[in-house]
Amino acid sequence: MPASVDERIKAESFATRLMKRPELGAIGGVVLVTIFFLITASPAMFTLPGIVNFLTPAAQLGLLGIAAAMLMIGGEFDLSIGSMVAFAGMIFGVLVVNMDLPLALAIPMTMALAAAMGALNGFIVLRTGLPSFIVTLAFLFILRGASLVGLKIFTNGSTQLRGVREAVQGDWLAPLFAGDAFGGVFRWMAEMGWISKLRSGAPSVPGVPIEILWFIGFALLATYILLRTPWGNWIFATGGDKNAAQNSGVPVRRVKIALFMLTACAAALVAIITVIDSGSTDARRGFMKEFEAIITAVIGGCLLTGGYGSAIGAFFGAIIFGMVTIGLTYTTFDQDWFQVFLGGMLLLAVVFNNAIRKRVTGER
Repeated sequence: MPASVDERIKAESFATRLMKRPELGAIGGVVLVTIFFLITASPAMFTLPGIVNFLTPAAQLGLLGIAAAMLMIGGEFDLSIGSMVAFAGMIFGVLVVNMDLPLALAIPMTMALAAAMGALNGFIVLRTGLPSFIVTLAFLFILRGASLVGLKIFTNGSTQLRGVREAVQGDWLAPLFAGDAFGGVFRWMAEMGWISKLRSGAPSVPGVPIEILWFIGFALLATYILLRTPWGNWIFATGGDKNAAQNSGVPVRRVKIALFMLTACAAALVAIITVIDSGSTDARRGFMKEFEAIITAVIGGCLLTGGYGSAIGAFFGAIIFGMVTIGLTYTTFDQDWFQVFLGGMLLLAVVFNNAIRKRVTGER
C-alpha cells in the first residue's frame, strides 16, 4: 500500500502558486486595459511622451495606494489620506513661503507633523475600539477644514498659497522632489535619434519625472518589507487575526500605529512633490484621493477584511488608474466615462480576485 503524502508538504505547481498571488488580477487588468487602448486610442498614447504622460498621475496616486495597501493588509482603513495631502501641503507651503525655511527643515517638519497625525489616528482607533473607517472619516473632515481655515489665516482670506516655486528655487534638495531626472541621458538619446525632438531641438521628454522614481522605489521597498522582513510577517498576521497575532507575541498596537503613520507620511510626500511642482497649494488638494487610493489597493488584490494583499498589486493598480485617466483623452470616448470605467474595473477586480482565491484555497 503506497504511503500517503502529507498535504502540508505536498509540492504545489507553478500555476497554483501563481494563482495565489494577490497581484494577479492587477497584472491581468494592466494587460486588458493596454489591449483596450491599443485598439481604441491614438498611437501617440504608447509613444515615450504618452507613456510618461500617464505614468505621472499613476505615480502620485501609487505612493498613496501602496501605503493604503499596507494598512489594509494590516486590517485597517485610512479615509483621511486625501485630506492629509491638503493639510500637509498647507503646512509645507507656510513653512517655505511664510516662514522662509529651507527644505532641509521644512520637509522633516512637515513629515513629523503628518506622522504625529497618523499616530493620533491609530491611537484613537486602538484606544476606543472604534472602526478605523469611522475615526479616519472624522479626520477627513477635520483635516480638510483645518487646511481651509489655515490657508485663510496665512493668506489673508485666500484658499490658495502661491510663491512656493520661487521660495524653493536654488535649494539643494529641490531636485529630489521636483523636476525630471536623467535629463542629460535623454538629451543624448535625442541627439542619437533614439527619441523624438521638439522643433527647438530639445528632447520630447526632458527626463523621468521625479515622482515616478519615488513610486518605483517605494513599491520595491514596500515589497521587500512585506516579503522579506519580520515587520512584513507582523503586518500580515495582524490583519489576518489580531488576537492570534497578539497571543503569538506580535506587537499589534505598534504595527497598526506605524501603518497609520506610514499612510500619513506618504500623503505628506505626495503633497510636497505636487506643491513644489505646481508652485502653490490649496485647500482642495488631494480631494477624493482617499477613495482612489483604496480603489488602487483593492484592484491590486487587497481584501477589505485584511491579512491579504500586495504592494506590487497596488503598483499595477495605480498604473491602471493612470492609463484610464489619461488614456481616454487619446480616444474618441467622452471623458465623463472615466468614473464608469473605473468603477467597472474595481468590481471586476474584486470578483476576479475572490473567485481565484476561493478556487485555489478551496473556500466556499
